[in-house]
Amino acid sequence: MKLLRRNVPWLLPVISILLVAAFLFPLYWLVVTSFKTEAEIFATPQTWFPRTFHFESYTEQLSGSSFDIIAGFRNSIVISIGSLAISTSLAIPAAYGIARFRFPGRHLFVLLFLVTQMLPASLLLTPLFILFKHMGLIGPSYWSTILANATAGIPFSVIILRTYFTSLPKELEESAQIDGCNRWTTFVRIILPIAVPGVVVAAVFSFLFAWGDLIYGMTFIGKEQLRPITAGIYNFLGFQSTSWNNTMAFGTVSMLPVALLFIFVQRYIVSGLTNGAVKG
Repeated sequence: MKLLRRNVPWLLPVISILLVAAFLFPLYWLVVTSFKTEAEIFATPQTWFPRTFHFESYTEQLSGSSFDIIAGFRNSIVISIGSLAISTSLAIPAAYGIARFRFPGRHLFVLLFLVTQMLPASLLLTPLFILFKHMGLIGPSYWSTILANATAGIPFSVIILRTYFTSLPKELEESAQIDGCNRWTTFVRIILPIAVPGVVVAAVFSFLFAWGDLIYGMTFIGKEQLRPITAGIYNFLGFQSTSWNNTMAFGTVSMLPVALLFIFVQRYIVSGLTNGAVKG
């Protein structure tokens, strides 16, 4: 690799650009198709850019004739923030305990958290439905979907935060305890402020898990007015035909909050995923 960088310095940037273009192409195609007419979408040969920009598919979203997108945004925000708050507040002490304390079965806990990430949502759907039904949470309420998405976000948050807490030097806590701080004060005043990038990463991914959820919102929420924005995709999928430009416009609008979120917190995400750094 070093020899390649020395002899062909332009090759790695070109490869990086090609990889980024390959990953971003589906997003490009999503946005471009949303501005096409149905006739142009199925035209041969395929057009890579709209001949004429048509905004009817976006006005259709804002008019609310097919789906109340404003209510969908509100429902998704409530569900996502609720799941974020529960999963992050529970994952922080759990990750810190696993990272700092030595107890039997500690590594087994981490393994179980990793295993839960491999389980598909459809496998957990039935037991969660039975549990929430006995708890009286099925129906016109956000709580069942919030709790279901929180259970998906907690294991990932624990894994991320455990790695981050492990990277922090123990000397910081020992110095604080010498100065008279107890364990709780040290955790709140010393560790948490330093671990903000890791906490932000855990919170962002918990938010994304809940924002992109469809199966829990469709199953646990019986009232259509309370379902998340992802449920609106079904309004454009017909039995005999699909309104592809409306579907693509709906996908573009629904992903805007996620894109804005990444733009505003990207520096925390980068530092959090690289385990951060302790500054003197």
